Amino acid sequence: MSPAAMRRSSPGCALPAPCCWARPTCRNGRISAPMPRSRAGARWAGRPATRNPHALSRNTCGSSSGSGAAVAAQMVDAAIGTETDGSITCPAAMNGIVGIKPTVGLVSRTHVVPISHSQDTAGPMTRDVRTAARLLTAMAGSDPADPATKEADARKTDYTAALKPDALKGARIGVLRWATGWHAGVDARFEAALAVLKAQGATLVDITTGPNRREIGPNEFQVLLTELKADLAAYLASTPATVKTRTLADVIVFNKANAGTEMGLFGQDTFEKAEATKGLTDPAYLKARETSLKFAGKEGIDKMLAEAKVEVLVAPTAAPAWFIDPVNADQAPGGGAGGLAAVAGYPHLTVPMGGVRGLPVGLSFIGPAWSEARLLAMGYAFEQAAPTMKLIPAMVQTVEESAEVQALFAPAKR
Repeated sequence: MSPAAMRRSSPGCALPAPCCWARPTCRNGRISAPMPRSRAGARWAGRPATRNPHALSRNTCGSSSGSGAAVAAQMVDAAIGTETDGSITCPAAMNGIVGIKPTVGLVSRTHVVPISHSQDTAGPMTRDVRTAARLLTAMAGSDPADPATKEADARKTDYTAALKPDALKGARIGVLRWATGWHAGVDARFEAALAVLKAQGATLVDITTGPNRREIGPNEFQVLLTELKADLAAYLASTPATVKTRTLADVIVFNKANAGTEMGLFGQDTFEKAEATKGLTDPAYLKARETSLKFAGKEGIDKMLAEAKVEVLVAPTAAPAWFIDPVNADQAPGGGAGGLAAVAGYPHLTVPMGGVRGLPVGLSFIGPAWSEARLLAMGYAFEQAAPTMKLIPAMVQTVEESAEVQALFAPAKR
């Protein structure tokens, strides 16, 4: 399954639109990317907002929102998402499905609208772990058109081979306690998930101190801004002559000319910041990449794994889905540790671990580079041991309509 085989052209669109990749998307010449924007609302690609099947007034997260919602709604068994930072794992968790962001370089990015060659990757979003393993087995491999994948043929394997119900027995797992405490409901589900891991024979080791994320966030953002400008121009140069948009500056001009329809809910300040960057040889960019990679990888995931003598790290993936709010903008409570894997380029698997008031939450398995087989094996064993933690979408308009919440709202009997 090649990216080229999944691509379609969008008539009248200034960019080729990836059909099933649910990445930065295009509508009427505008790119929507999972980067901070002023007054950002629901997952938006011109229009409309993608709805969460578990409560239609809630966010799906993004940018792989359509992939996550389609799988959750049982329209398809599997979809492809793409991620720069959280764009596979966050929508997977919020829609109550499985998602795996592979090691950067395991799967080709050819024909995927880019943000960052340092962090971009495609990956499976599926109903269950076995389907994710099958899809990743088909997707992994080297691509001469994507130099980052030069090791992929040597690293790939049959990811279904290690899927055994007892894969957690004897495993040493680091519990990222520093990534909890931001949502009581999520913490409760996390403790229940940890109990399952322990019951299946895993040894859990608490990790209470994380890396210096103040060094990661600002430097990562500088990397994404710089690479967006350069990588988008390279991508657009590969498109047919009928595509008139050739640079990020062209996209900015288009958005300004069509502000009424393209920027009704948010501005494009992030695009403008990216346009102001000075290129891939800029010392500030090179230093930012070095710093963010160091604190996410060597001084982050690698250090925690080594010091705790564990092979995998676990944490909650994200908060329950928040409201789609075009007035006050989305109020996301944050949380999770997936940003480390995104910046380091390491694999990150999320599997359902139940819900909070009917809204799904996910359990993250994070490992070193090329550890997809082990992450999938552990995720599979967890999934088999905890089948009731996978929620069926209620398709209600709001959480308040669910039977659980209705019972809490009912007048007390006297």
